[in-house]
Amino acid sequence: MDKIRSTTILAVRRQGKVALGGDGQVTLGNVVMKSDARKIRRLHGGKVLVGFAGASADAFALMERFEAKLKDHQGSVPRAATELAKDWRTDRVLRRLEAMMIAVDRDSLLVVSGTGDVIQPTEGAAAIGSGGSYALAAARALLAYSEMGAPEIVRAALEIAGDLCIYSNRNIEVEEV
Repeated sequence: MDKIRSTTILAVRRQGKVALGGDGQVTLGNVVMKSDARKIRRLHGGKVLVGFAGASADAFALMERFEAKLKDHQGSVPRAATELAKDWRTDRVLRRLEAMMIAVDRDSLLVVSGTGDVIQPTEGAAAIGSGGSYALAAARALLAYSEMGAPEIVRAALEIAGDLCIYSNRNIEVEEV
């Protein structure tokens, strides 16, 4: 079976606001299977946003675990992400999951991976997925050379990525906290 490839997820922090967005494309090999997937979810009473890239079932399993960690740690995104990364790295079942996620709230913007990484970018932007590098480059340029707000930067950068990456599209969803 062909490897499932898809997704561009981008988070941007600017002027005290954080926006998280994703495209809607899901591909299997060289076929677009779905163009309007929702890859951004609100957790912890809507105060935390999570975007995921990778296998959908794996991403949902991680999201459920992350939500439980948020509950255990009174909504602390850094603490919940660190505890999830520890579990993900050491648990025999979780280690096999093929997904990444970005978690944001008003104070935090973190990339969490299965290798145990919890990364807080210094540039105010982070991206994952097949089109992530395109979206990140566009977001960094817009942060440096425009006055656009976080949601506008996320949308514009995802549109650029959708034009460049064959595994991304312009069916974009943007949420803000």
